[in-house]
Amino acid sequence: MEHTHDSVRTATADTRRWWTLVIFAYVALEGASLQMRGSVVPVLRESFGTPDWLLGLVAPAGTIGFLVFVALTGAIAGRVNTRRLILFGIAGTGASVFVVGFTPSFAFFIAALFARGSFGGVGRGTDRPLLSHLHSGDRGKWFSYYDAMWAVGATIGPLIVTAALWLGDWRYAYYTLGVAFLPVVLLVWWLPTPSIDGDGDDPLTLDELKRVGRRPEVFVMIAGILMTTGVEGALFTWLTTFAEGRVPASFVTASLSVLLVAYIPGRFAAGALSNRIGSVRLIAGLAVLCLLSTVYTFFVASGVGVLVGLFGIGFSLSGQFPTLLAYSIGAAPEHSAPINSLSLVVSTLGIAGVPAILGFVISDAGIELAMQLLVIPLIVLVGISIAAWVRNGTAVEWQ
Repeated sequence: MEHTHDSVRTATADTRRWWTLVIFAYVALEGASLQMRGSVVPVLRESFGTPDWLLGLVAPAGTIGFLVFVALTGAIAGRVNTRRLILFGIAGTGASVFVVGFTPSFAFFIAALFARGSFGGVGRGTDRPLLSHLHSGDRGKWFSYYDAMWAVGATIGPLIVTAALWLGDWRYAYYTLGVAFLPVVLLVWWLPTPSIDGDGDDPLTLDELKRVGRRPEVFVMIAGILMTTGVEGALFTWLTTFAEGRVPASFVTASLSVLLVAYIPGRFAAGALSNRIGSVRLIAGLAVLCLLSTVYTFFVASGVGVLVGLFGIGFSLSGQFPTLLAYSIGAAPEHSAPINSLSLVVSTLGIAGVPAILGFVISDAGIELAMQLLVIPLIVLVGISIAAWVRNGTAVEWQ
């Protein structure tokens, strides 16, 4: 005979699975929409006669809105209904992506990207904290799976643009992706309020902000994410430049795809290992593997060997962000949203700042030295992870 508490437990588990599906679907679609913008830049030049200096506004347009609203979302977490907030973020992101397709001018395109980034900040500022509370016992695993889904979407995004151009109009890509958000919106509307462990996020006060800010786990996260995303930003920006003349001509453009494709198995592997070996062990192991892969790629390898090294970098680098974030949130799970927002702000600074610095190095000393300098933040990352390991031991901190 089935007991009432068994039925309740089953319903709770089903609700948790559906909400996890919502979060994964959203982050994949958001990743696709983010990576599509770079693919349409050449088309914008042709469609609107936009000069290169104006095309440089494409990336900041979405990033500024994202940073502002992800920070605001983290600040108000615990005071606003999570269900309404994530519905607002998902619906707004989908609608703004769809509106991009109606672009009559470059100025309209920039405004639509700003809206997409703003709504994305609300969605991304809410979805991972919700995932944290849905799976509080194994955050590291689910955070890695979350980022793996983002990587899947990011890989597919440029392919959607390619298909749209083959059909005759880049706008088809945004129409298609915008419509793809609709089932996710309807699912959020239909689902009951998510069942989470504990009471979710507590309201953030000034005293709580000071307490959380003094946690050593938060310092480790900030430093670690700044190093890893700085390396990512440098590779995303300058890798194809480095590949020219160093790998077969047919693989120059694909070199970045090799790096990104490695993110998918890398993040699933990090998720599978997170509970088995502990966060600090995993961070340290991945950091050492990434450092060795970087040394091989930019100091030793040539030809196809560069691609092998890039796969190793992508595989080991990809698991750092979710593991560092899970490690930090484990120290203050009642403030998952503010810590998540902080991690996204820091990652944006790393992705934007390091490529700019390397630009000066490249202009003076060349691309090879610039790429070799990436070992510096990775050495720092190894040091940070070992220090955290020595301080915390080998326990699984987020439990």
